Amino acid sequence: MDFSDFLRLIPKIEHAFLPGEQSHAKMSPPERCEIMKTLDLKAKNPKQAAVMMLFYPRNEKTNLILIIRNAYPGVHSSQIAFPGGKIEKSDASFMETALRETEEEIGISPSQITVVRQFSQVYIPPSNFLVHPFLGYSCEELIFKPDPNEVAGLIEMPLDHFLDDVNMHSQTMATSYSLAIDVPVFTINEHRVWGATAMMMGELKDVLKSVMDVN
Repeated sequence: MDFSDFLRLIPKIEHAFLPGEQSHAKMSPPERCEIMKTLDLKAKNPKQAAVMMLFYPRNEKTNLILIIRNAYPGVHSSQIAFPGGKIEKSDASFMETALRETEEEIGISPSQITVVRQFSQVYIPPSNFLVHPFLGYSCEELIFKPDPNEVAGLIEMPLDHFLDDVNMHSQTMATSYSLAIDVPVFTINEHRVWGATAMMMGELKDVLKSVMDVN
């Protein structure tokens, strides 16, 4: 999709209905869906985090940036994710967390990003995190400066690839829920995106398709 066409969708995205868990469930392992049926989120007192779903032009085409996290002891080691992280006491809001973490992880300053809106929060049972995603865009051809302490690589995902249903399927893999479980994934070349990031992408994709169908 041309970036100019994407920009014309922004006013519709701002007011679009957010399907939330309905979209998340389509990209969730069955075990998580069962947990969510009886979850008392308040009792869990989850840790809070925020991420940025950042669109930008590359050769006039719309792209979405993803990061490959470094390997470390923890359930999210080496996973593909949106730039973001834990809220800090100095952050005035979840949006500020997402912007700060985006600058720290991939070198894009808040002044380069226009935040459109917040999307539905996603709870991650294995790590007890509640993640608040934000949709933002930059009109610039971005030059990323990934922090080597946190980011092992970057994936620039064309929007047309993201919206193509052929790039969604299930894959048997080991997760925090089971050693062998069928998990819905997005595919990007040799990469597989699953878990919380795939759930956020699921809602993002549903919203984008809904506004593209509106005349």
